[in-house]
Formats: sequence, C-alpha cells, structure tokens
Amino acid sequence: MPSYKKPLSLATAPSLRQLRAFVAAYQTGQVSAAAEALSLTQPAVTILLRDLESKLGVQLFDRTSRGLRRTTAAVEAFSHVERIISELESFVGSMGELSAVRRGSVRIACTSTVAQTLLPSLVQRFESQHPDVLVEILDVAPLDLTETILSQRADLAIGTLDHRVPGLKEEVFIRDTLSAVGLPGPEFTATGGITWKQLALLPLITVKPGYGVRRRIDAAALEAKVQLHIRHEVSLLMTALALAESGVGIAIVPGSLLAHASGRRAVARRIVRPTVERDISLLTLAERKPSPASEAFRRIVLSKTTQK
Repeated sequence: MPSYKKPLSLATAPSLRQLRAFVAAYQTGQVSAAAEALSLTQPAVTILLRDLESKLGVQLFDRTSRGLRRTTAAVEAFSHVERIISELESFVGSMGELSAVRRGSVRIACTSTVAQTLLPSLVQRFESQHPDVLVEILDVAPLDLTETILSQRADLAIGTLDHRVPGLKEEVFIRDTLSAVGLPGPEFTATGGITWKQLALLPLITVKPGYGVRRRIDAAALEAKVQLHIRHEVSLLMTALALAESGVGIAIVPGSLLAHASGRRAVARRIVRPTVERDISLLTLAERKPSPASEAFRRIVLSKTTQK
C-alpha cells in the first residue's frame, strides 16, 4: 500500500525556533542547557518543545528528574532536522551572497563600438568590486540591440536609441555630438567647429546606410541642404576612425570616440548647423526588477561623468 503523506501547511509545519529548540535539547539533554545555548528562558524552550511535539503528533522526550531522555521518535527526527536546518542555512547564505553581489551573473548587450571603447573600463571596475560575479558580454549589431534586451537575453544594454521603445527604460549617461575627425591640413584645421556645408567639400568616411548614426548623418545633410561626398562606407565607427587617422578622409563619428583613438595627430571638430546629438544610454526592461548584480553594474555605469 502507498504510504500516507500528510499535506504540509503553514499551520502544521514546525517553525525554525521549534526545530532549533529540539536540536539544542537533543544535544544537551537539559532544558536549562538548551535555554542557555539559545539565549532563551527555560519556560520558552519548554513551550517550543511541547508545541513541536503537538504539531508532529509524537513525543520526542521523556521528562525525568535528571532531564530529558530521547525517545525513538527523537532519534529518527534528529537527522531530518539537522538536514533541514543545514539546507535552510545554506539557502539563506546563498541568497545573501546574491544580495551582496558576491556571486551571480550579469549579461550585458552592446554594439561593437561600445564594446571597444566604453565597456572595458566599466567591466574592469565592476570585476574589481565583485570578482566572483560572472560578466557575460553580448556583442550585437546596432539593429539587434533593443531586441536583445526585450527578449531578456541580456539583463541590460548600452547603446543609442533613435526613438523611445515601449517596454524599455532609458537612462542617458553620456551626452555627445557628431564630430568630424581627421588629420589637420589646409582644408581641415585643428580648431573650431565645422558646418555641414564645409564638410560637403571634403572626402568623408561614414558607416553604411541602415546604421543608427548614418540615419542622423543623412537627416542632418538633408536639413543643411547639402550633398555629402562620401568616399568610404564601413560597418564600424572604429574602422571609420582608423581610416581617418591614416589620412584617407574625414570621418563623421561621435566626438567622444577620439578619446579612444590609437594615433595622436587626428583632431575632432564639432559639426554645426545643425548640431547632431548622440546620447549613449543604459537600457533595461521597464517592468523588470534588476538582480543585485545587474543593479550593481547599473550604478557603476551611471556613475560615469556625463560628457557634453
């Protein structure tokens, strides 16, 4: 015949206080010693033991003038109770490690440009504070950035949005503008802003159509009523920057990108009339509470000095 299992409920389940009182009484054999070990009064321990016996429906101790004598039920119960308390302590400790960001993981989605420029210092700072947390980096195409976070394949994302996306929370931490980057020369001086009309006279390097920053470039050229002379179209902003540093042409990139340039001679000139802003944001799901590890990484990202 199948064994009967009484359904467990909050009303019938033993409390942790009762289980600890049982262990202390079992190990010491004295109510007074158990009370001292638990920093409780003797009457309190007596009540905890009686309530536990009532819930279990068995007698755990025979009360004698010399103290407590274990029953057969107590001997059988002890191994179960020790395991329960050990598992519970392990569970609480494990959750405590997650809460304190001493363990866990965080998945970060970003474009290749962010991965090559901003992300390394952010990850280095995070890992120096939380060395046992796993950081997973998802290097995605610009068009896939929002879908990666919306589908919950990443905990957060770093990038630029062309428009607000329902379901996403956007927190801007870098404010940037498009700049023209190249080697200084007769037609491209090292100081001052440069207009789109002036840029139209120069050989330019941009990312290919369909990429976020290219749409802004085309819109600005249309507003300025100029036809840009685009010599090279590339997939990555860092490639455009590298070509500009080699003297191939003038790259149209975010001005902050120059801080990550490998050469020393290239200069950046802010493009005006119109000025095109390109904010870099931290993206998270609006309706999802972040994990402790994700929140810790978020604080590090947002602690960056906002750039103008």
